Amino acid sequence: MTTAQLVLSLVLATMVFSVALELQPADFARVAKMPRAVVCGLVPQFLLLPVATWAVTLALDLPPAVEAAMILVACCPGGSLSNVVTHFGRGNTALSVSISAVAALLALFMTPLNFTWMVSTNPATAGWLTTLDIDPAGIWWSLLALLALPMIAGMAFARRHPVAAKRWQPRLSRFSLAALGAFIVLGLIRDRHLLGPQILPQLLIVVLHNAAGLALGWLAAQAFRVNTADRRAVMIEGGMQNAGLALGIIAVQFGSDLDMVIVASLWGIWHIVSGMSLAFWWRRSDARHGL
Repeated sequence: MTTAQLVLSLVLATMVFSVALELQPADFARVAKMPRAVVCGLVPQFLLLPVATWAVTLALDLPPAVEAAMILVACCPGGSLSNVVTHFGRGNTALSVSISAVAALLALFMTPLNFTWMVSTNPATAGWLTTLDIDPAGIWWSLLALLALPMIAGMAFARRHPVAAKRWQPRLSRFSLAALGAFIVLGLIRDRHLLGPQILPQLLIVVLHNAAGLALGWLAAQAFRVNTADRRAVMIEGGMQNAGLALGIIAVQFGSDLDMVIVASLWGIWHIVSGMSLAFWWRRSDARHGL
């Protein structure tokens, strides 16, 4: 793990810990009684977005590496950051965490299955087909270190020290959001040589692709008739893919192909922008309605 990856992991773990300070075991008990909402959150991630992406790449004449990267990102599950964004947007955080946990397990076979099948059936990307070998230990370590451990630690701390948890939660939340923002800005400065006009087409593709993920999450929530808090969680899970996992696969399987790296990296930045923007809008909407 590089220094940058370690710093980002610590920032994400801190964000999850701050979220957990406001969670109660009863939140998860309620989710266990509503498995339909969890299924609703998995459908956009593993069915709707991958299939829609595959169909679009068949219709459009994009560079094969760009199409392969789009399919790969669409086939990756949501990361732990979606839990934080859902919480900030006053969605059902416990549902978001549950969806992320189940998605991490399904990704062990669904991500390579979806990706290899979709790339092999697209004539433009068939030559890029590589048999994926996702390390289960890597995914589960990510789930354990970035989600499970800080979540358990935060809930345990809040249970033992409720007054301190209430006092520190807003401060930790603001600090972790600021640290994440600083990490993104520093990353942009470091890679500024790639941020020329030549990446505008890829950026437009990423923006539209991400919007499709959010929209498909909304459609799934409407079809399953879930409540407002659940709908927000499902939308965020549908639109915030694990671009970090995609970048790792690109590095191992495709030799860090530049076009693929640019698409996955732009996804990693843009889905934070879109997710947080949506969360801010929801909070403002709640405030206008006195919620």
